Amino acid sequence: MTETIADTALDQLFRDARTHNKWQDRAVPEDKLTEMYDLLKLAPTSANSSPARFVFVRSAEAKAKLKAALAPGNIEKTMTAPVTVIVAYDPVFYDKLPTLFPHADARAWFAGNVAFSDTTALRNGTLQGAYLILAARAVGLDAGPMSGFDNSKVDELFLSTQGWKSNFLVNLGYGEPSGLFPRSPRLAFDEACRII
Repeated sequence: MTETIADTALDQLFRDARTHNKWQDRAVPEDKLTEMYDLLKLAPTSANSSPARFVFVRSAEAKAKLKAALAPGNIEKTMTAPVTVIVAYDPVFYDKLPTLFPHADARAWFAGNVAFSDTTALRNGTLQGAYLILAARAVGLDAGPMSGFDNSKVDELFLSTQGWKSNFLVNLGYGEPSGLFPRSPRLAFDEACRII
């Protein structure tokens, strides 16, 4: 890869992209979610570990369950979003490594080392959650990532069967621009970066 992508793509992914709080009453089709996942899964993770797991909350019944776990300030924007993604991770992601990383016994690096595997799962699962946001924007969706929920309740209601752990939530859909706040400041390069 030697060329910068087009300005229109940079605008869609970064410059004009915003965290949305209000949503158009417009459904997100399942094939759009599949298209998004098929992009984000290609991005790198440590030892191709791919520990993130995604639960797409769309039905009224599932949304009602999720509501009980939300901080008050996140209820309206989440209940009106067409889809809310529970970005989670699998603590025993390493069981998939014989398939995902077949050229070495990578499973042995993590199995039995809880501190290392938990750190790897959370770090790389978070990375995959960020890829999800960019992939959503790339396929024409808006995103509203957030914390502000009871992780243990979400785990109990949605993830306990699989043993997954919640990390953060991302509302997805077609954003309503009237719900945008003015863009907050960002740190300048010399405030956040060092070249040594």
